[in-house]
Amino acid sequence: MRSYESVYRQSIEAPEEFWREAARGVDWDVEPERAHDGGRWFPGGRLNTCHNAVDRHVAAGRGDQDALIYDSPVTGSARRYTYRELLDLVSRTAGMLRGLGVGAGDTVVIYMPMVPEAVVAMLACARLGAVHSVVFGGFAASELAVRIDHARPKVVLSASCGIEPSRLVEYKPLLDAALERASHRPAHCVILQREQHPADLTEGRDLDWESAVRDAEPAGCVSVAATDPLYILYTSGTTGAPKGVVRDNGGHAVALHWSMANVYGAAPGEVYWAASDVGWVVGHSYIVYAPLLAGCTTVLYEGKPVGTPDPGAFWRVVSTYGVRTLFTAPTAFRAIKKEDPSGSFAKKWDLSSLRYLFLAGERLDPDTYHWASALLGIPVIDHWWQTETGWPMAANCVGIEELPVKPGSPTKPVPGWDMRILDDDGNECPPGVEGAVTVRLPLPPGCLPTLYRDDDRFTEAYLSRYPGHYLTGDGGRIDEDGYLFVMGRIDDVINVAGHRLSTGAIEEVLADHPDVAESAVIGVTDELKGQLPVGLVVLKAGVERDPADVERELTALVRERIGPVAAFRRAVVVSRLPKTRSGKILRGTMRDIAAGTPYRVPSTIEDPAALTEITDALKG
Repeated sequence: MRSYESVYRQSIEAPEEFWREAARGVDWDVEPERAHDGGRWFPGGRLNTCHNAVDRHVAAGRGDQDALIYDSPVTGSARRYTYRELLDLVSRTAGMLRGLGVGAGDTVVIYMPMVPEAVVAMLACARLGAVHSVVFGGFAASELAVRIDHARPKVVLSASCGIEPSRLVEYKPLLDAALERASHRPAHCVILQREQHPADLTEGRDLDWESAVRDAEPAGCVSVAATDPLYILYTSGTTGAPKGVVRDNGGHAVALHWSMANVYGAAPGEVYWAASDVGWVVGHSYIVYAPLLAGCTTVLYEGKPVGTPDPGAFWRVVSTYGVRTLFTAPTAFRAIKKEDPSGSFAKKWDLSSLRYLFLAGERLDPDTYHWASALLGIPVIDHWWQTETGWPMAANCVGIEELPVKPGSPTKPVPGWDMRILDDDGNECPPGVEGAVTVRLPLPPGCLPTLYRDDDRFTEAYLSRYPGHYLTGDGGRIDEDGYLFVMGRIDDVINVAGHRLSTGAIEEVLADHPDVAESAVIGVTDELKGQLPVGLVVLKAGVERDPADVERELTALVRERIGPVAAFRRAVVVSRLPKTRSGKILRGTMRDIAAGTPYRVPSTIEDPAALTEITDALKG
């Protein structure tokens, strides 16, 4: 019988042996020379991620098993795809891309809603050895343009529209506006025409998805180096400029395949549902790649936890498809709890198939943990990871040994992750003392090897502060039992419903308003979404405006520039911002004021009265 401690100890003390064994779980065209060479995982190895996710299961006789279940309450439709059907769709979509000149190493931007074609598009890119960059459909044209310019795609794959519970989002006009702003011009855009709102196509550039795929010759898998990139996923940075997180093929396949059995306790043939979006890292890792690498059935859900049509939406999906493992964000459960505090909707469905509930993306508050545990009567597991890491850093690894839960903690480091809490001088903190959460190098497979076209920024952002360690950007502590407690960001990136957003990027938008002289954005605690951005703005001299009008205009501006995902609705007009004498805005102090926690007035503050005004404004 394995124990968590023995598995973890082997992963840290004998990583070469540990990860060579894990690598046997995937198919290699060329076996790697070793697990790690000091800088790269599985050097010399060659493989194809799409083959491992689709083809090999068909070859092994599992072609008639469901690979993908699409459930869309917003359109009133559902469909199942077997592994054999998925292989056919992916092969022909890859053939379509190959016909448009896409080959190994080329980039493809995917800007799509939660439809099966989004999953197919990602796998088709992987099949060719092309590098996909999925942009979340909630981002505005300006954000899409920035990513197009940085990724320089040969082709953009998109759809005519996305569908929300109360509105329709026209993707094609957003894409057109982004391409007008961008300096890079992709050769082609392939548009999935949805019957709810077909789009006008631009002659010579745009192709109709259905006919383009129908007429394409199927393409086979292209063998790539384990160290070649699989995808780029942009995440917010503290400066507002997006960071392109790179994921390699070999380490990614090995780590995600290992995680399904060992972290999540999932077995081939089981139904696994990550209720997220393909535009985020959870969607990449645990809607698309990991479940398929493991031979599971994955659920793609185009809907919300509430309102499509009611707070029983998740329970319907679990019951209908026999979901064994559900993974979502605490925000989703807070929304369900708000609408149905007694859990009466859950009682209407047979949830006997559900074995585990995993929550991640933001801190799981003890109240939500206890509510979900009492409602479902199954293990509710908080776990913690980041876009950069690609898979969990800390979790209760139920496939190894289920450990006692401590509410507020994501339990212990996952094997492979050598977690350390360091103080400002780089010394390891004793148990129970808070500091910076770091990972001692080397990072395990599956974690980002660099940032796209920005190796220097990768080093500066993650490796320079504590030599020999990866800086997660979060603060926390490890208690005397080895349990990790993550207390929150130590930079200016906030977490809105599991989506990391740069306060700097929002500040840049506010600064573009003609009446705003300067601004600061902080994250404040919100019962439903975890955090919400609040803007504190100083108007230009001589401007006399109704603060309510300013707030409405700034809200609309943020929605236009960044998108509704920012959930920006509060802008407070103040006469001045608290600063140090050197001009640094005291964001940390303002966050403490907003949270109602004790704070120390810095000795370098220029105008102490400014804090009094901020305190009154935030309380109002």
